[in-house]
Amino acid sequence: MSDAAITEMVTPLMEARELSRTFGRGAGGVVAVNRVSLSVRSGEVVAVVGESGSGKSTLARLLLRLLRPSSGRVLFDGDDVTAARGRRDSRRYWRRVQAVFQDPFSSFNQFYSIRRLLENALEVVDERLPRDEQRARMVESLEAVGLSPEVLEQLPHRLSGGQRQRVMVARALMLRPRLLIADEPTSMLDASLRATILNLLLDLRHRYGMAILFITHDIGQASYLGDRILVMHRGEVVEEGGVDEVLEAPRHAYTRQLLADVPRLQAPAPTP
Repeated sequence: MSDAAITEMVTPLMEARELSRTFGRGAGGVVAVNRVSLSVRSGEVVAVVGESGSGKSTLARLLLRLLRPSSGRVLFDGDDVTAARGRRDSRRYWRRVQAVFQDPFSSFNQFYSIRRLLENALEVVDERLPRDEQRARMVESLEAVGLSPEVLEQLPHRLSGGQRQRVMVARALMLRPRLLIADEPTSMLDASLRATILNLLLDLRHRYGMAILFITHDIGQASYLGDRILVMHRGEVVEEGGVDEVLEAPRHAYTRQLLADVPRLQAPAPTP
């Protein structure tokens, strides 16, 4: 194995160091994220799990540079990307880090065709491609998520919820990101579609070698998708470890509560 490959395996792709965010000032301030540290390595899936209000979506916005931290740093490929340095640096960062959010309905301009939505992904980061190359990337991105190029001329309201969520993933893939931050991407879908999206993310991880930070309230989904799990509670990471470690020997009472709330199949009663 080359020195470069070893370095890539050891050095985090993304790293948060003591990241905090407080909303409001003084005694009335609310600490949404409190000194959170985490790392994601190339090709790894890290699942962040916690109930509503635990701070996980605020953490996602901090990592995406959609919010400024009150303190702490975010590093990508070893470079400090915490402070905004203008549109040029933001565009460069968003070429490498893309997001999929939970609500495909509100994320789309309902008057834009799917083609226009995919084009917009390139425009946001000022990525200029020849027309034929741009179409080829659209088609490849749609096919990667199991959609036909025929949807390019459709409007979002013509698609099902599952198809819209796939379009959101395809939009992220237009930039060939190294890291995908997926914030509750299945929460508005029914059970069968949730499984489809989870398997899609796993397939894309292996196909493109991209890392995924998967944010969810469902510890079952976290354990299915993740290589490692971080448990957030009241803005803090209260537990972190490999999937088997967290599931089989949880150390924190909150983690044990989450596991206790996961529905379990009951064995049928014996026939008399």
